[in-house]
Amino acid sequence: MSKVETQDAAAEFMGRATNAQKIQALLHRYPWLSSALVLLIAIITFSFFNENFLTPGNLSLILQQVAIVGAIAAGQTLIILTAGIDLSCGAIAIFVSMVMAKTFSGDWTDPNDGLPVFWSFVLGLLVGTLAGAFNGYLVTRFKLPPFIVTLGTLNVFIAFTLIYASGRTVSTNELPDFFLVLGNYIDIGEFSITYGVLVMLLIYIVLAFALRFTGWGRHVYAVGDDPVAARLAGIEVNRVIMSVYMVAGLVFGLAAWIIMGRVTVASPNTGPDLNLDTITAVVIGGTSLFGGRGAIFGSLIGAVIVGVFRNGLTLAGVDLYYQILAVGLLIIFAVTVDQWIRKARA
Repeated sequence: MSKVETQDAAAEFMGRATNAQKIQALLHRYPWLSSALVLLIAIITFSFFNENFLTPGNLSLILQQVAIVGAIAAGQTLIILTAGIDLSCGAIAIFVSMVMAKTFSGDWTDPNDGLPVFWSFVLGLLVGTLAGAFNGYLVTRFKLPPFIVTLGTLNVFIAFTLIYASGRTVSTNELPDFFLVLGNYIDIGEFSITYGVLVMLLIYIVLAFALRFTGWGRHVYAVGDDPVAARLAGIEVNRVIMSVYMVAGLVFGLAAWIIMGRVTVASPNTGPDLNLDTITAVVIGGTSLFGGRGAIFGSLIGAVIVGVFRNGLTLAGVDLYYQILAVGLLIIFAVTVDQWIRKARA
């Protein structure tokens, strides 16, 4: 058979694909499409149940509520793209927020001799990066499963936070304006947006650029898709995984800044469910738990979906228990769709 005949036969075969197979292939190529469709349907549906849902004030509130989860989910996405997971992400962010607040207020050394706000901020980011590096070291050096490693370090960082904070919350009047600035609003007509939301969006833009246009980003996807093939192609797999955990740790540090701006205090008891909420956002956003497939902005869409569902169900008068049920069903649906999409032809 000639080359032309082969191409014609292939084209004829491709033309026989069912509509389901075409959708499957499309979602395999653009994994964020399914989450975007769910978000659109949710917005349209909830707008019928309550006329206040689509008001600028309510949409502003949804964005403010997802800023923290969205920021941490950005770092979580990097790790899940390498077929890993980080259960300690929320604990790292809270620990960093306490480090920033207490080193400034002076509780770290002497009550009257704290660090300048800039160096407290830099120290916090460094602590977040080192915490991520610690997770990455355990995963790469000892070949331990990321789930087990971060389950352990989740408890480690929670303990560090409680010991370091001594159970004490750093109140609003003890924090400098710099640590609270991300809670300030920018008014755009009737719509308001906080600086924290803008920082979250900036994190996504930077990471999206890095994943799409740099060699490091291509290596992240390659390692997540098939680490053995990536190693045979000359990629330093352990180095890539280590760098991913460190970048994620830095992102968690920035999220700590957003947390302080949002809640206006530094408390060791903030956000006990942040780790699960971020995994939820990433999974609903179309990133595969098996690694190698997903888009960073999909996690942002996933975080907004969770925020829209909780807000919409609240406005509709649905009990909190049923809201939790709805989010759980969303997760099961997202994982089911992911399994179906993975069967698509490459």
